[in-house]
Amino acid sequence: MPGISFAAVRALIPLSEVLELVGFVPHEACGDQVRGPCPVHRSRSSDSRCFSVNLKRNAYRCFKCGAAGNQLDLYAAVRGLTVFAAAVALCAELGREVPWVERW
Repeated sequence: MPGISFAAVRALIPLSEVLELVGFVPHEACGDQVRGPCPVHRSRSSDSRCFSVNLKRNAYRCFKCGAAGNQLDLYAAVRGLTVFAAAVALCAELGREVPWVERW
């Protein structure tokens, strides 16, 4: 069974594109840092700033629910998928080629 180069997926798809797909609307922005309601635990307040994203590092963290990671982790958490399934689904949704690799 083939595997996926997760590093290649992360290089192909920036966190900013995943944020758009999951419907994240930032409440505050300063340079490469944006904050707003958490799409993982679905903050109810539009004024919430518990979810912090560094767009340059492709990393996020929620200071309320503790969710943290990269773009694949975020897509997987919001959609309720494994990271493998999230990588395949994300590439398909964005029309990108899945970077398959042969396992030895």
